[in-house]
Amino acid sequence: MNDLSQEQQILIAMRHTLSAIIRDITPPPGMRHPLSEGTIEDVRQCLGLIAAREKELADAQGRGGERPYYADAPQPAQVVPIAGIKKRGG
Repeated sequence: MNDLSQEQQILIAMRHTLSAIIRDITPPPGMRHPLSEGTIEDVRQCLGLIAAREKELADAQGRGGERPYYADAPQPAQVVPIAGIKKRGG
């Protein structure tokens, strides 16, 4: 995180904290959520603003849109040009 600005570090900390709070208070299926609909919408708006600002900062720095991913999530296939394939024993 050393190459990130203080603003970026703050945004990351805020996003992680809000996400942890959401995970901690999300009730099991079928149970009523403890937060009001208005509060839930406010949290969504905050996360949206954080994501938008993170993207603006990444674009300004010429960094790609790094997105989180799960280690077991399928990764896109690598395309090998046909010209790069060599015949075997042939």
